[in-house]
Formats: sequence, C-alpha cells, structure tokens
Amino acid sequence: MEFGLFMNGYLPGPAAHDREAEHTMIMREIEYAIQADRHNWKYAWFGEHHALTEYSHMSAPEVLFGYMAAKTERIHLGSAIMNLSRPVNHPVRNAERVAMLDHVTEGRYEWGTGRGAGSHEMATFDLLTSDTKAMWDEAAPEILRMWEQRDYTFEGQFFKVEKPHNILPKPYQHGHPPLWVGCGNPGTFAKAGELGIGAIAFNFEPIYNLKGRIETYKEGIANCKEPLGQFINDNIMMTNAVVCVGNRERARAIAMSPGRGYLNTMVNMYHDTMPPQPGAVKWPDAPQAIPDESTLDWLIESGYLLCGAPDDVLEQIDKYQQVGCDQLVFGIPNEGFEHEEVVEMIELFGDKVIPTFDTDPVHRTTRFRATAQPKFPAFAHPVPDDLSVSVIPTNALIPLAG
Repeated sequence: MEFGLFMNGYLPGPAAHDREAEHTMIMREIEYAIQADRHNWKYAWFGEHHALTEYSHMSAPEVLFGYMAAKTERIHLGSAIMNLSRPVNHPVRNAERVAMLDHVTEGRYEWGTGRGAGSHEMATFDLLTSDTKAMWDEAAPEILRMWEQRDYTFEGQFFKVEKPHNILPKPYQHGHPPLWVGCGNPGTFAKAGELGIGAIAFNFEPIYNLKGRIETYKEGIANCKEPLGQFINDNIMMTNAVVCVGNRERARAIAMSPGRGYLNTMVNMYHDTMPPQPGAVKWPDAPQAIPDESTLDWLIESGYLLCGAPDDVLEQIDKYQQVGCDQLVFGIPNEGFEHEEVVEMIELFGDKVIPTFDTDPVHRTTRFRATAQPKFPAFAHPVPDDLSVSVIPTNALIPLAG
C-alpha cells in the first residue's frame, strides 16, 4: 500500500476573509508537499474547487505544481480533481495543461478528474450538476485522443474543433499521465473499474462499509478489456484522517479538540450531490464532538481515523489493506493540529510507518504507465502529398535529415 497527502486549501473561520492568512495557508500547503518528498511519501494531491468559502480556497493547483516539482525529486503531484465540465475547463485547455504538467514534473503528474463538488460550485460557472456527467463522458476520451493525433477534429454535444489542429504539447516520455476519477456512489466505482482508471474515494463512514464498493471496482477492472487510456490504472485511492505525533496523549487530545469535524459540516453543505451521511451535520451547526475516550477508541477501530504515536498507527493501519485500498491519503491539516505538528506528522509517519507497508521504490502508477500502448493513428486525415519543407533553422533540435 502506498501513501499520500491531500491538500485542499482549507481555511476555516475568520481567516477565510483575511488575505494574509490565505497566503500563509497556501504557502504552508506547498511546504507540506516538499516536506513529504523527503520522508517516503509517494503522492501529494491538491484539490481544485471554486467559490467554496472556508472549505477550499485552492482554485488553481496547477499553478503550484511547477514550483513544487522544482523543489522535489520523487513525489508525484496530483489534481484531485481537475473539473472536465466544458464551462469550467475547456477540453483543449485541459489537454494542454495536463501535458505541460507532465513535462514540468518530468512524468510525476497524476491526472485526477471529476465533475465538481456540488450545485453551489457549479453555479459559479452557470452550470447545472445534471449536465456534468455527460460533459465528463464526452471530454475524457477526447483529451486522450488529442494527445495522440496531430490533426485532431471533433464535433460533439458540448464542444467542437472543426478544422484539424495539433494540440500541444504532447505528454512527456511514454504514454500519458495516469488517469483517475473522483468516486462517491457505487455506480461511479463500477464505471471507473470498467474504464480501467484509478478511483479517488473519500471516507466519511466506517472503513468496512466501503468494502463492497471497492470490490465492485476491482471486479470491473478485472473485466476491463478496452481501457479508456493507453493502460489500466488499477488503483483505489482512499482519503482519511490521521493524527500521528510523537506523544500518544497529545495525538488523542488533538482528535478530541474543540472544532474537530468542522470540515465535515462543510462537506455536508457543499457536496449536495453525494449520498447524505446518517445524522449529517451541516454548517453552520456545530460539529459532532468526540465526547470521551471510549468513543475515540470506537472511531479508530471503525476506521474513521488513525490516531496515536507511530507504534499505535502501525497497529491500526492493517484494516485499510484488508478492504483493498491501494493508496491511503490523509487530508491535512486536520483540525486541532498546529502547523509544527503537521510537519512533525509528515516526518514521523513517513519515516516510521510508511516503510513497513510500502517496500517498492517505484510508484504503482509508474509501473502501469510503462505498459502504455497507443490507441489512435498519428493522423486521422490524409496528409497532402505535395508538402515539402527544404530549410529550417540550423539550431533546430532535430535536423530535417533526422
């Protein structure tokens, strides 16, 4: 099992309306990814959301990836998620940005895709959530075709490229960035498996409740004969919470601190297309607190979070492997964590926990990408017979004879 961090531009309370605090948050989340690269973490995922006050101020994570790529060596940087809806991100712009990110990260970019958080976010772009599924279904395969063909044309329901265009740049090296999709309901897990793409899942319930959805995904991917991309990305990525610091009592105090669960009230408010959780509390109502030690122990045992010193967490983590997670990702910073403790957690968990469960130095997605096979011819239209170029600049990277 591999491990990653999930940053979402979370900025609760009055800080959401303070520009200096907003800047501090953005720079800290960049720092977390750079720190993770030094301590065995394989992935750093960044959300993309729009106009979701407090919940997420991370509207353009691709702007950060180039900076982080220059400051890191091994960690993969992922979008979680890049919205494929036509009014939010034109499919051609998505193709261009993803390929460019593949270059600047030198093959360390993970292309997480999706449909957006809910009706409020979609209304930012005068878009109905009922349209986003069809937009994703149209855009995703076309972006993959843009990367292979030099004379791309298309006429669909939501966009068209009428005359042949070569969408540039093409992805770096072999194949294309691994493709993922955000999954909430069982049908999306099945669809992701059938398409041969990774599933990005979010855990707001007992971990064993997800076993059926994971099995549905694995069954779909086992039967995938024609993947959406050039290769099958057999991956379930599960996000969860972790409180891991050097002192067990301090970790438990963080987990029981006032305000824990505030983020969840915003999830329940903004993500109105996800199935509601039983007893869900919506902002601005106060989150459900963890009232005592026995309740905390039950939550840990049920898989709502990992909590304790590294030795405690080592014992707790096995249940995630049992249900079939391939990659376990933690949203940070959690409520109650001070910035210095987040940095401590990244180091402690990375050095003392990850090596026990992740013994492969190569990323799982890198191994899958190595199997990529082209699906389309370079040219879909006839090339004129009379085209002839006799002179190009002498400093061209490849001469005509090459």
